[in-house]
Amino acid sequence: MSALPGSGPGTAVTGLDSSPVDARPETLAALPPLTEQARLEAREIIARYPQPRSALLPMLHLVQSYQGYVTPEGVALCAEELGLTKAEVGAVATFYTMYKRRPTGRHLVSVCTNTLCAVLGGQRIFDAVSADLGVHHDETTADGSITLEHAECLAACDYAPVVTVDYEFYDQQDVESARELVAALRRGEKPLPTRGAPLTDFRGVSRQLAGFSQHADEGAARAAVDAPGRLGPTLVGLRLAEQRGETAPPMPRPASSSSGAPAAEAAGFEQAQRDAPEPAGRDTGNGRAGTETPAGTEPGTSGQGPATREA
Repeated sequence: MSALPGSGPGTAVTGLDSSPVDARPETLAALPPLTEQARLEAREIIARYPQPRSALLPMLHLVQSYQGYVTPEGVALCAEELGLTKAEVGAVATFYTMYKRRPTGRHLVSVCTNTLCAVLGGQRIFDAVSADLGVHHDETTADGSITLEHAECLAACDYAPVVTVDYEFYDQQDVESARELVAALRRGEKPLPTRGAPLTDFRGVSRQLAGFSQHADEGAARAAVDAPGRLGPTLVGLRLAEQRGETAPPMPRPASSSSGAPAAEAAGFEQAQRDAPEPAGRDTGNGRAGTETPAGTEPGTSGQGPATREA
């Protein structure tokens, strides 16, 4: 496993973060406590689910909304309310990268450095922002304003290179625009995202992810929903479908088993679909799955292989 470019020595490596949770006394002493209100909200989350332990993920976001990361106190609260061990809660909290192991800044800035974003300048953006802030991956500025991180993929390749702040998108960035964005955040400004809701902060969006409103009142929440944004490339297909009156075909309802449980649940979706007709183009005539387009045809038509060269 190799270290992420821009990571500090001994910190995160690709696909794995083995760094410990910050439980230093001075850190814990500075945290706001998990109040009785937090416990009541945790129970409200639990009541949403038929199996209590299913509430663990949003409960961890709730802890972060109060304390800025998944603290030992937060792990203990989740374990007590769900009847789990601290080790079980910790195993989940350390598996997902959205759960932080040390105090997070007012804003979380994530720079995509995966394939397409990297090709278009994502790593250059990260390096420039890192130099401006004086921090590496998963580190927080001395003034507590920003935590910087690499993001492996932000699922927005049509807008690459992409930066998010508190999981809100700033699309088609370059080095200078990203530096300006970060400088504005440090000044206490909240530039409007390219699309999505106006910024609050990391704790606010953690509260939203826990299933509660991060906004002060209904008016602010409605304004966030109605916020303008450039969604052109992503919504082209949807808008064309609406204009043409096109809809996706309905999914077939799986037959029920003798016990009343859907067959897709009892035997798996593949088993339920075993007798479904093969999609057009999948039968190669030799019993093997594939397409009928031979490899070596012109690039940009089938994409099956490189162009053949004439002798």
